[in-house]
Amino acid sequence: MFMTASNLVEIVNLKKYYPIRRFGITKKVIRAVDGVSFSIKKGETLGLVGESGCGKSTTGRMIAQLVPSTEGKIFFKGENISKFAVKHAKQLSKKIQYVFQDPYTSLNPRHKIASLLKEPLTIHHIGNKKERRQSVLEMLEQIGLDPSFENKYIHQLSGGQRQRIVIARALMLRPEFLVLDEPVSALDVSVQAQILNLLKDLQQQFSLTYLFISHDLNVVHYMSDRVAVMYLGKIVEVSDVDHIYKAPLHPYTQTLVSAIPTVWKKEKRRRILLEGEIPDPSSTKGCSFQGRCPFAYDRCKFEQPKPIHLDNHRMVSCHLYS
Repeated sequence: MFMTASNLVEIVNLKKYYPIRRFGITKKVIRAVDGVSFSIKKGETLGLVGESGCGKSTTGRMIAQLVPSTEGKIFFKGENISKFAVKHAKQLSKKIQYVFQDPYTSLNPRHKIASLLKEPLTIHHIGNKKERRQSVLEMLEQIGLDPSFENKYIHQLSGGQRQRIVIARALMLRPEFLVLDEPVSALDVSVQAQILNLLKDLQQQFSLTYLFISHDLNVVHYMSDRVAVMYLGKIVEVSDVDHIYKAPLHPYTQTLVSAIPTVWKKEKRRRILLEGEIPDPSSTKGCSFQGRCPFAYDRCKFEQPKPIHLDNHRMVSCHLYS
């Protein structure tokens, strides 16, 4: 599964732990990301789905070097980038960019659009003043906005327009890989479709590879080639997008898929309702899903399931398949 020439990004046993301290003494450790492994081929989109708080965004931020990892390795084009020094991390930003959910968290509202888009070029000393402005005008056209937008401020734009600017800013350095963290969740459905289509067009135009983080499985189905399902810091299933939606294996994936709204009667599924509480993420005894799983048995309470590779396209972490 890993270390092949076709993989642009490879994640091996990635972990992020947050110690909880009182009076300087570590009482317990929150395992936000706990041994995550997956790969992304060049040119594909991997969807990363799961409930809020499962570790999706933390995983994406570690890949983009916005958050340091506790343990594990991150390979980009075969090179381990997980322990890069600051000067190397700056160069890495030319290759990997992060698109945040909320434009206001990543864009300075005091600056005009032209200034926001030119900033990455200025930081990396790319082009002169005239060339940078020309790059801004070309990028505005590529994301479907009029060149006159260069003189506007963020508060003057609609939600969809602001998200276009966030995407444009990430593309100014011509990266190869984008981490898209819930890029359309705050938008109306009609605007979501426009942004998703734009992302697909840009992916073809710039030969981009995406990690698409979302809790909306319909959106993930439209955007992704493969899907990784995450629960409480762990990857529980990875598969081609069609297999995930037509024949999910892990009980948690089955629950997520059963909740997708359907229009046609022939597509209607039996809704699976979970019972029980989400366990304490500081505890790793047994399967993390066993307290809510309708198929759990004694083994699940004491032994963590290991990843089972059914073929080159499917992986599941569940005792039901061991």
